[in-house]
Amino acid sequence: MIVQRILKNTKWELLLFFLLTGSLTAVALYVGSIFGAVLVIDPRVWIYIIAGILVFILIIGYIAGQRIQRRLDSLHLNMLQVAKGNLSVRMPDTADQTFSGVYQEFNNMTEAVEKKMKLLQQFGEQEVIEKEQAAEKAVLEERRRLARDLHDTVSQQLFAIHMAASSLPKVLEMNEAQAEVVLDQLIQMSNMAQKQMRALIAQLRPMELVGKTLAEALDQWFPDYCRQNGLKGMKDMDLQGDLSEAKEHQLFLIVQEAMANIVKHSGAKLVSLSLREGSRQVVLSISDDGQGFSNVTQKQGSYGLTTMKERAEKLGGNVEIISKPGAGTTIRVHIPKFEDEKRG
Repeated sequence: MIVQRILKNTKWELLLFFLLTGSLTAVALYVGSIFGAVLVIDPRVWIYIIAGILVFILIIGYIAGQRIQRRLDSLHLNMLQVAKGNLSVRMPDTADQTFSGVYQEFNNMTEAVEKKMKLLQQFGEQEVIEKEQAAEKAVLEERRRLARDLHDTVSQQLFAIHMAASSLPKVLEMNEAQAEVVLDQLIQMSNMAQKQMRALIAQLRPMELVGKTLAEALDQWFPDYCRQNGLKGMKDMDLQGDLSEAKEHQLFLIVQEAMANIVKHSGAKLVSLSLREGSRQVVLSISDDGQGFSNVTQKQGSYGLTTMKERAEKLGGNVEIISKPGAGTTIRVHIPKFEDEKRG
């Protein structure tokens, strides 16, 4: 074991070779004296000769081993520095041809790594900036959307309530029956404003999908949302459970957006949600018995419909909208599936 440990160290291995060379030299001299090639008058002189050769060899071998070991230690120290992230270290020039090539290759390698790390750092900083800008843009866009929704729904309802409430005392003095009609209108408008505000608040709540599958999230969220907004909800789901996280996330957001549009604009009482997963596609269908509309581009909630289309297109899918005035609305979303989806 000791010999194996010694042989694993270059310095001691070199010293052992020097010692072996000295021993062979001493043996050669002794054999030469036996055959008369080397003449030694006093046999005791052999002790001094052999001891002198071994000591001299040990000293020379130790010095040579130390010189080589110092160069290797310097290389090892700089490699540790590079491993710790200090890419500015370089090996000095040396007259030793054996190590000069190794040192030069080390310097070339370090320079190449340093350049690549600089590029990676630049790309990383650029990505951070782009993400910050994208996040800021998304926040601004969401604020615009909320401002638009508040103006188009709750703000208008509150203005109508204010106008009706302001005129109510005069109407009450002039015509009590007409005052009751205005009061009923106030109650209906306040209920509608409350529903619209609930729909907006629901969109601002924390994401219900975190830590759950799409089916689990909808099982909890859909009936609660329908109950809070005075809707009768019917749900039919057939999911295999192998949808990617991105698909589940976008589908859940589409459902939320569609339900918010129904509450804000349709005046529906019944909502039907169907979500089925086949071998090649996922089909989401949301139908209501509301007032419907004839032109999607002129619909007051067209912003929400556009958002749903954009979410579906991100997944390579499409959105089909079927609606007629007085006949309700159906939103059907088709998302394709591929065989290597899970591996991708």
